[in-house]
Order: sequence, then structure tokens, then C-alpha cells
Amino acid sequence: MKKLTIVAKNLRKNSTDAERLLWKHLRRKQVEGLKFRRQQPIGNYIVDFVFFENQLIIEADGGQHAGNEQADREREEWLKREGFKILRFWNNDILNNIEGVMATLMEACDNHPPLTPPIKGGEDKW
Repeated sequence: MKKLTIVAKNLRKNSTDAERLLWKHLRRKQVEGLKFRRQQPIGNYIVDFVFFENQLIIEADGGQHAGNEQADREREEWLKREGFKILRFWNNDILNNIEGVMATLMEACDNHPPLTPPIKGGEDKW
């Protein structure tokens, strides 16, 4: 696990242009107040971005995925079995249509229940 943490840290330092742009829009709870993490180890894998509370993963895919279809499929199947939903965006889409990517992401976040707990003292007392 410690090795994956070191790899994740290196990936954060050496992000692609698409990952940097997407992180610029995700960090500091800019998407509906949701806290995303980047280059996060989960099991034996590292995901690009994750919102743990609703188990939502965002992957920025570039040329590195060409030829790795089987490994990517196995990784995705494992993550889904663990309860994660995965949104994939091509780097080209992130770089050239960040507004569309963010709209898709916002729509996916709207499909999740709100994170705010019920108001304290709001329950009926008989």
C-alpha cells in the first residue's frame, strides 16, 4: 500500500494537462461542495479523481490507455464490484470542452442523494 501512495504522489506531481485543468475545476469543493481527491489509491489501483462519499470516480483518459483495454476492463470491473460509479472523459474532451465535461459531471452528482444531514431538532416529538 505504501508503494501505491508513493506512485500516487508522483502522479499528482506529474499530472497531464487535462488532469490539471480538471483538477482546477474540482478542487476546493467547487462542484456542489463535493470533496474530490486526485490520484487516489483504491485497492490495488490508483484512480484519477474520486468523491468517496458517493463512490464516484472520474477518469481522464489519454493515449496511455491504447493497448491496455483488458487491464482497464479488469480494473473497472473490480471498482464497480466495490460499489464505485466511473465517469470517463477523453483528455481531448477535457481540454477542448471543459464546460461540457463539467455539465456531465454536475448531472452525475445531481443523481446522488444530498450529503447534508437532517436539521438537528427537526424531527417530530410526540
